[in-house]
Amino acid sequence: MIEVHSLCKRFGTVQAVKDLSFVAHNGQISGLLGPNGAGKSTCLRMVYGVLTPDSGSARIDGLEMRGETSLARARLGVLPHATGLYGNLTARENIAYFGALHGISRASIRARVTKLSRTLNMQEFIDRRAKGFSQGQRIKVALARALIHEPQNLLLDEPTNGLDVMAIRNLREMLLQLKAEGHCVVFSSHVMQEVAALCDQVVIIGQGRVLAHDTPMAIRAASGAPTLEAAFIQLLDGAGASI
Repeated sequence: MIEVHSLCKRFGTVQAVKDLSFVAHNGQISGLLGPNGAGKSTCLRMVYGVLTPDSGSARIDGLEMRGETSLARARLGVLPHATGLYGNLTARENIAYFGALHGISRASIRARVTKLSRTLNMQEFIDRRAKGFSQGQRIKVALARALIHEPQNLLLDEPTNGLDVMAIRNLREMLLQLKAEGHCVVFSSHVMQEVAALCDQVVIIGQGRVLAHDTPMAIRAASGAPTLEAAFIQLLDGAGASI
């Protein structure tokens, strides 16, 4: 479970995140939905400990990110917006390196890399150096790297960016399987179809604030809008946020 309480972050005169709170439960997929610049990535970076909040807190399975960082991070698998692969390592080596950092045995790493390679359809480039990979290939490797230690919680920052149709389908199936196994999955997106297709609950963010936090059906009902997209636009208009 991921708990976010009153996170705030300012960059100079810009208030990127303001008093942002939500809870993402085990066995659910939670979506952070908002336009570019709404504060989604900044929020996620504070949750996984790359950015320090000005105030507020994030807990991973009850572990405080600011006070129990190593233990909390061990419970997280993270796909950041920038993949950050090592270009001179192969895809297999990039994934295995992160497995070693998590203290996984070599035999387990080999088995898990093979399984993830098949799931994400990476067989054709698994032993190629990452330098020169397409964006879709980089996303697949970064996702496998996030999953190598079989974390309870998964944070994905716009995970389908650059993926082809089949890769998106495989990713959706993987996320639904993780949900069925009781994992907590949180992903950010500005693509309405992704959120509507996958999410049990949606956190709509505008100008760094939570504008709505409920199931897609409840958000539509509360706004009186016929679709989640219409409710989303209505909420942003009401908050004076740009799309």
